[in-house]
Amino acid sequence: MQNQVTIQITNAGKKFGREWIFRKVGMEIKPGEKLVILGLNGSGKSTLLQAMTGYLSLNEGMVSYSSGAKKIADEEQYQLISLASPYLELVEDFTLEEQIKHVAIYKPFLHRLDTTQILELSGLSVHKNKYIKLFSSGMKQRVKLTLAILADAPVLFLDEPTTNLDATVIDWYKNMIATYAMHKSIIVCSNSIKEEYAFCDHVITMEDFKL
Repeated sequence: MQNQVTIQITNAGKKFGREWIFRKVGMEIKPGEKLVILGLNGSGKSTLLQAMTGYLSLNEGMVSYSSGAKKIADEEQYQLISLASPYLELVEDFTLEEQIKHVAIYKPFLHRLDTTQILELSGLSVHKNKYIKLFSSGMKQRVKLTLAILADAPVLFLDEPTTNLDATVIDWYKNMIATYAMHKSIIVCSNSIKEEYAFCDHVITMEDFKL
């Protein structure tokens, strides 16, 4: 696993129909950097994040990943990233325990944490045999954050991470980031909710990329 991952975004643009959502996005995210992308709903910040993760293709420009001087092939990038997002679906017919075991097949957890340890860190271990489809929206968000933050991947993407979380769980989120993710590169999309990105050291706003 490459731990020193640089993300290079070059002249990136995305449009839906004839309307450009953003254009001429250019930046370099260095290993361990913490970046927040600020913008109102509909500003294109989630679209930019999806392009950065490879979930969406760009209409112009490119996103590339490298480790040292070596460019990382597009098909290998998924190994380097983890993501928590409103559009990322959990498997509704799995129990929480099954969901964790399923994810572990494709990407290991930090420090070789096992399923019992992941359940304990999520704060949801009492619900381990409950089906995901019976979880509240806040519980689902907590599961997504747990799986993303604890993934053994050097780049963490968080799209509006405190959505549907109450104050107590927001404190849990901040503690999880501080304990398990500060060695990673972190890219956060936010509507300017400072609790989501207080740890970030760089800020960009989507208004900078509107024509």
